Amino acid sequence: MSAAVARAFAPGSVGNAGVGFDILGHSIAGIGDSATVRRIDAPEIRIAAIRGCVTELPLDAARNTAGAALLALRQALALPFGFELELDKGIPLGSGLGGSAASCVAALVAANALLDAPLPAQALYPHALTGEAAASGGRHGDNVGPMLLGGLVLTTATDMTQVRVPPRWHAAVVHPQAVLETRRAREALAGAYALHEFVAQSANLAQVLLGCERGDPQLVRAGLSDVLVEPRRAPLIAGFADVKQAALDAGAMGASISGAGPSVFAWCESLPEAQHAGDAMRAAFAAHDLPSDLLLTPIAGPAAKVLA
Repeated sequence: MSAAVARAFAPGSVGNAGVGFDILGHSIAGIGDSATVRRIDAPEIRIAAIRGCVTELPLDAARNTAGAALLALRQALALPFGFELELDKGIPLGSGLGGSAASCVAALVAANALLDAPLPAQALYPHALTGEAAASGGRHGDNVGPMLLGGLVLTTATDMTQVRVPPRWHAAVVHPQAVLETRRAREALAGAYALHEFVAQSANLAQVLLGCERGDPQLVRAGLSDVLVEPRRAPLIAGFADVKQAALDAGAMGASISGAGPSVFAWCESLPEAQHAGDAMRAAFAAHDLPSDLLLTPIAGPAAKVLA
């Protein structure tokens, strides 16, 4: 018989990583959501409490990211028992830091620890996609993949693959005190795209992936430029152009929007350089009357884990 209660933590994430819309992202150290899951006899999913968020989130399991993920897990395994869930939110809503994904991954990792035969992370992936879809409307893995595996992760509709990144490379992630709803940010992407834009974005993505695997910062510098999504979402973020330029002027390899925004990330070759870039980015936001918070994280960040 497995344990009756488990608690797990899932870190935040930088979705899209600029050039990998919906398919590439990396985890963030120092911020995340926690989930406490109890195994119950009733064959259902209950959400007992959600703490730490400024906006009410649905307690109905089917409409909640964590609840939807557990419903999918229970159905797929035909479990004769259910789960009761409590969430502690540590990621601001509408921040572009993977808050909805972190809740569903933390819940899945905790529930997995209560199974008689726990599953590997890859097997949890489709259920995490179902949870993510409850919030964003799409089954994209750029947030849940990095949380499940840790670090920089390339995802598809069915699989996730960790990308090697030099341990010394760090990201500065700056979160302005503003909210940008994911669905609104997605609406900004409507319309036609030119073929040459897809070619350019494909080349940029390839350079970033190869640069990470080789530990070649020049390849990353050449490729870390989003020509598809960033131009359409940038107007939704006050001061974005100045914040990005501040990061580049401070020596960052590249900078772009984290997830749907309004957070902005910059990749740097070391922790001190990330600190320097992050301070410059905060100053740029402040010039637009936006106070902000700075997170410093290895790009090869942590994975979700069971706490107890």
